[in-house]
This record gives sequence, C-alpha cells and structure tokens, in this order.
Amino acid sequence: MAGESGAAITLAARVRRRADVVTRELGGELVLLNLATGVYFGLDAVGTRMWTVLGETPTLADALPVLLAEYDVAPARCERDLVSLVAALGEHRLLDVLGGPAA
Repeated sequence: MAGESGAAITLAARVRRRADVVTRELGGELVLLNLATGVYFGLDAVGTRMWTVLGETPTLADALPVLLAEYDVAPARCERDLVSLVAALGEHRLLDVLGGPAA
C-alpha cells in the first residue's frame, strides 16, 4: 500500500481530500465520485465514519484512537483497516496520501 511516492502508508501519513471529489450520503453510507476520472467508490457505515474522522484529524495516528473509542475492534485490526481504506482511496485518486507531518 503506497502513497504518492510509492512508499508504504504509515500512521504518520496525512490525507487530503481531492477538490475534484464529490460525496453524497445515502442511508448512512457514502458514495465518493471523482469528477475528473469518473471513478466512484462506495463506503459502508464504518468506512464512512473513517472518511469523516480522517477529515477531522491531522494524521492517521490521530484518527486511530478516535475510531478505537467508537468500535469494539482490536487496535491492530483497526490500523490495518484504516491503512487499507486510505490506500484504496489513494489508488483511485479519491484522496491524496501525504507523508508525515513535515510533508
């Protein structure tokens, strides 16, 4: 799972929602559409919450404890799911994955 530079995504990574992506909530789930590429992606309720928390926190490391407080899941599983979602959204150009805080 890689960011813009091809490096593995870590908890130090930050994400930035792309300006060419629009979202619509449908029944507690979210649909993301990249207007430039035509790519769309559906998020279930947990993915929708991850998307929201990522928009409110500076890094994945900051998002992780928020999600752990809300869901009964092992920390390693939550981290793996968060990184996997970020990687998939980055690959589909629905968000930009940036390096650590200095990037």
